[in-house]
Amino acid sequence: MPAPAARPAGSAATAPIGPGSLLWRYASDLRSLMPGAAAGLMQLMHPGIGAGVAEHSAFFDAPFDRIYRSVPQIWATILAPDAGTRGLGIRDLHRGIAGRDEHDRRYHALEPETFWWAHATFTWEIFKAAELFHPERLTADDHELLYAETVTWYGRYGVSMRPVPVDYAAFQSKFWRICAKELELTPAAARALDIAKHGSDTISLVPARGAVLDRASKLVAEKPMRLVTFGCMPSIVRERFDIPWSATDQVRFAAIALANRQGYRMMPTRLNHWTLRSTLRYIGSQTREHRYRPAA
Repeated sequence: MPAPAARPAGSAATAPIGPGSLLWRYASDLRSLMPGAAAGLMQLMHPGIGAGVAEHSAFFDAPFDRIYRSVPQIWATILAPDAGTRGLGIRDLHRGIAGRDEHDRRYHALEPETFWWAHATFTWEIFKAAELFHPERLTADDHELLYAETVTWYGRYGVSMRPVPVDYAAFQSKFWRICAKELELTPAAARALDIAKHGSDTISLVPARGAVLDRASKLVAEKPMRLVTFGCMPSIVRERFDIPWSATDQVRFAAIALANRQGYRMMPTRLNHWTLRSTLRYIGSQTREHRYRPAA
């Protein structure tokens, strides 16, 4: 594997992304999406992101639509042939997302620390999926290389690199500090957390319209999704926001994680990758008309 590139003092190393890279391997795998709901909740707990989502989208009417719009585009910044162009497009979609939150604090989606936090949760998601749902373990060198690849990934947005921690240890330290000190129960986060805890009779889990399909998806997926969402969540976040988590929940979540580590051994890699890409294409096609438009 290639080593992270040399860097100026105080900046993070980068490493190439492509077939064969660690980031490509994990992002191409269906299991990369499993911590996604937890990552989305932590985004909404950031004051700037929570306010932007509440004021500049139909979040309270269709909270899952933001995920359906965003994830295919975000994953394309890793896997698509025009990944760099996709990244710049995502940046430009956020230029007009600004205002004041419910506490009269200014926010802007492209404020460096705010934009970086959204990416940090996706970086965390990749590492969490590797940790929980894959049988092979990342070595210390793997952690550094994968982190350097996520820095390259972030560079594709064409935004300030100032907030980016210099290495994986620094990333972990900053991530946990934000979880412990800066996240808060924004109105958007409170709404999403209530849905995660109790479900909803009026909100669809799938980006399609059809009562039968929606009822079936809720019957099959709602309880496991709740376990995976809260199980992946950092313990400090569960504790700070009184997210219920029992010893029984932990046992059930551990069983789900084990089933994924073992069960995917029987799934051909090509089928795994094809399923992920097909899922992202389907989700993207269902939400294309509702994407944010770039600011004029």
